[in-house]
This record gives sequence, structure tokens and C-alpha cells, in this order.
Amino acid sequence: MGKMGVLGPLGTHSEAAARYLAGLLPDAQELSVYPDIFAVMQAVEDCEVETALVPVENSLEGAVSITLDTLARSDALEVVRELVWPVHNQLMARCGARDVRRICSHPQPISQCRAFLQQHYPKAELVKVASTARAAEMVGGEDPASGWAAICTKRAGELYGLHALHTEIQDNMANATRFFEIARRGGKRAADAAKMLVICQIDGKKAGALYDVLREFAERGINMTRIESRPARTELGAYIFFFDLELGTDAAALADSLEAVRQKSIWLKDLGRFPVLTANP
Repeated sequence: MGKMGVLGPLGTHSEAAARYLAGLLPDAQELSVYPDIFAVMQAVEDCEVETALVPVENSLEGAVSITLDTLARSDALEVVRELVWPVHNQLMARCGARDVRRICSHPQPISQCRAFLQQHYPKAELVKVASTARAAEMVGGEDPASGWAAICTKRAGELYGLHALHTEIQDNMANATRFFEIARRGGKRAADAAKMLVICQIDGKKAGALYDVLREFAERGINMTRIESRPARTELGAYIFFFDLELGTDAAALADSLEAVRQKSIWLKDLGRFPVLTANP
């Protein structure tokens, strides 16, 4: 049985997505829970787990910086699978809906449910904690009379003895999180890969440097589905760029564009070619 690392504690969206993905894989996967995203990814590097599932982007809140930064710094990791996970937020408590005075959750779900909270609980105190599962745990330990509630997953609420006050409270029903399954480099790559992830650093002091890179993809018909920039952490104004590229039928055009971009970059890394799955939990 292989091991898959995941952000804990039990009951997070990450754990729910990992449980779903593990159920689809041909080899049984045992989940190992870690306290933060960096620890999850480090566990793969240290061979404590074979793979890990980490969030990389939310459709409402944007990129997960620690995931991108860790991939950029590591020479040992690559992406082997992408999972698009629909986000379902519930308001759960031990008290009744009319008695709610404090609502706690991770900052992202609070932001994702802002309109609902303003409409239904405008006077409630909003408390930001490390995860949705931690929120459920805190509420489960409070006296029902205290008026605490949590924005969390259904599983997290059930783990800590909460009941649902409102379901599907996210403001945007298209809310979804992209996860990357990562592994150590050198393993077998999927035959049904649909995308690849490339990272490079360009000379930002040179006028038109980014345009020159993007033109190499455009002129060869390579479809870019996402671009993200992050500080290079070498000097002020230096940036690295992540490109999500669709894998089409013209392998030669892709190879030519990557070589051309490499020539115009300070450095370039291929961070994996992988299939994309959309969950239907």
C-alpha cells in the first residue's frame, strides 16, 4: 500500500480531495496527514510518502503561493496529476441558527462566503483559524450556549459532533480548487497527459522580455492555459514565471518552443506532464 501526504487535520478540503483521488487509483493509498503544505511536500522529498496532494489555486482566491514557491526551489519534485475539486462549504454548529454569535474558519472560506455571512449573520464575529477542520474542532469543544459555528466540510463537522445549520453557503457555486499530486522525479509519467507545467526566470530588466517568451509559444500554436509570476527571491524586481501548457498533437512545435524559451531565459525547468481530472464527489 502506497502513502499519500495531505494537509491536515482530518476533515479539510485537502483530505476530502485526497480520499476521492485515492479511491480512483489502481493501488490502494494510505493517507498521511501533515500540519502545513510545506511539510507535506517535504515528506515527498524525504521519501516518507510516495506522493502528496497539495492545493495550487482556488478559482476565487487565486494561487497558493507556498505550493508554487516550493516547486520552484525543489529539484526533486514534479507534478504527476491535477485534480479539480469543487468546493462545498457548510455552516455547522452545536447550537441553533438563531443563537450563532461567532463564526470561525480558514480565511479563504470566510472570504468565499462573504455575501452569505453579511446577509444572514451580519453581527456575528468572524474568527480566522488555520483550517476548516480546526474550526470544526474548536466549535465541537465549546458549550453550545456559547454560540460558536464553523464554516467547514460536512466530514469535519461530523467528526466533531456538529450539525448543519446551512449547506452550500459559498457565494459562487462554481468555486473550485486545483490540486497537484506531486511525486519525486524519475518515476513513470502518465500516458494520458494533457498538460505540462514549465517554470523559468527571465531578465526582467530587459524591455519586452516576457513578451518575447510568450511569442515563442503563440507563434507555434501552443495553448497556454495559465501564467503565474512569483518573486525570484534573489533581488527586488526579479521574477519567475509558471506556465501551464496544453499538450497537443504537435510534439515538435512544443519542443521547439521550449528550446526557444530556454534560450531566452536565465533558467527553465519542466515540472511535469500530467492528466487532469475533474472530481464529481
